[in-house]
Amino acid sequence: MSQPAYIDRSLFAELAQKAAESPRGRHHHSFHDAQEPFHRLAVGLQPSTYIAPHRHLSDDKAETLLALKGRLGLLVFDENGVVIDKRVLQAGGDCIGVDVPPRVYHSLVVLEADSVLFDCKAGPYTPLVEGEHAHWAPREGEEGVAAYQAWMLAQFD
Repeated sequence: MSQPAYIDRSLFAELAQKAAESPRGRHHHSFHDAQEPFHRLAVGLQPSTYIAPHRHLSDDKAETLLALKGRLGLLVFDENGVVIDKRVLQAGGDCIGVDVPPRVYHSLVVLEADSVLFDCKAGPYTPLVEGEHAHWAPREGEEGVAAYQAWMLAQFD
C-alpha cells in the first residue's frame, strides 16, 4: 500500500538545501511515477535559477503553478517576446498561483531565496520540442542567460 506524501516544512527545508547545492539552483520532488497521466512536483528554487521562457504546445499540457513558500515572478509573453502580463506569485499573498493554458509562453524568476513551487500538468513527461522553446530568449546554458535573467528580474523592481 502506498503511503501519503506530505507537503510540509521539512520537505521545504530539504528542497531549499538541495536547490542551494544544485548548479541549476533548483531541485524537484516528484509525487508521481514518470508514466502517470497527472504529474505533481514540488520544486525548491533559488534566485540563481534560470527558467527559460517556454510554452507547451500539446492541448493537454495546461500547467498549474502554485507558490507554496516564498515569492516568484511570473512573466507571460507574446509570440515575439513582449511581456503581456506579469504577476508576483506569493505564498499566502494576494495571488498564489496561475493556470497557464497550452501554447502560452511563460517563465518564472525567483524573488525570494528558498522559494517552493508546486507544479502540476498532464503526463507523461516529454522534453520540450522545437517550437516550445522561445526563439527570442537564450536557453539554459547558452550565452546571454545572465543578461536576460537580469532583465526578467528587473520587470519586478
